[in-house]
Amino acid sequence: MDNNKDMNIEDMNIEDMFTPQSFKEEVEIAEKQLFMSPRQIIMRRFFQNKLAVLGLFVLIFMFMFSFIFPLFYPYSETELFYIHRETGERLRGYQTDLIADSLLARLQPMSSQNLLGTNEMGQDMLARLMYGGRVSLLVSLTVIFVCLIIGVVLGGIAGYFGGIVDMIVMRICDIVSSTPLLPLMFIVSSLMVVLSISPQNKIFYTMIAIALLYWTMDARIVRGNILYLRESEYMQAAKATGIRPINQVFRHLIPNTLPSIIVNSTLNLGGIILLESVLSFLGVGVGVPFASWGNMVQSVNSTEVMRFHPHVWITPGLCILLVVLAFNFVGDGLRDATDPKARR
Repeated sequence: MDNNKDMNIEDMNIEDMFTPQSFKEEVEIAEKQLFMSPRQIIMRRFFQNKLAVLGLFVLIFMFMFSFIFPLFYPYSETELFYIHRETGERLRGYQTDLIADSLLARLQPMSSQNLLGTNEMGQDMLARLMYGGRVSLLVSLTVIFVCLIIGVVLGGIAGYFGGIVDMIVMRICDIVSSTPLLPLMFIVSSLMVVLSISPQNKIFYTMIAIALLYWTMDARIVRGNILYLRESEYMQAAKATGIRPINQVFRHLIPNTLPSIIVNSTLNLGGIILLESVLSFLGVGVGVPFASWGNMVQSVNSTEVMRFHPHVWITPGLCILLVVLAFNFVGDGLRDATDPKARR
């Protein structure tokens, strides 16, 4: 027995005896990453984050739920349902010959015909949930895209050139940031009523108004990072080689600000969905009879709906909660994966 122990001790590497296990794992991972491209490293780090992967799957499902499932669902968001007075059968709006003897199927419970029941207007809740998701997701993605374009361009120019250019851009940011959002949105809503903008097109003007007020944080983040990066050694080398300033900004500086921009954008996605929900709840967003998750939650204003028909407002509230959490999880995962200082 003693001889076997001595042989095992001799076979063991002295470094293995005194090297912490976690450090050895990090060394192994670093050695594997030597043979991986930067994109592969980012993907590996991202998919090692369980919460980020969970958030990604939730977002994929919600996009399928909002954009693909309605193609196979027989009802639309505006279709009305009725209940026949004598038979109690639920009728669709196009059955005009039977509607005369029917009542509006208002606040009906879940059934095989209406899986999530109907709302106070007799519309199918599941169909409105799907189409409402389209509006909420499209608003958030469109606003973030416009904010990124404005913020990256203005922030990059301000950070690189500095001086009077930086001062002008930052003062514009201060003016925009100090503009009260909700009063301005109410003014925009009143103008849309005066101009007879259709309820379906109101959302486009709402997106423009939100984007014009939401880009300042992106601009400040890009400017701050570029002020730090423009004095680095690789930028001094880029200037010495005669690279044009516009290429220095958009090909060397801005790509190095991506981790901060990605995190801020994903966090803003959740915030914009909440903002759209609040605006629709206040009647500023998408107009009736078209659906968004925000104006679906608006039905909680009714005491009857809040107490006796929770399926009308709980389901859109859960969708908002899940999507906002998913965007936050994905944003944290992307931040960790794109951070060059992260070891794992």
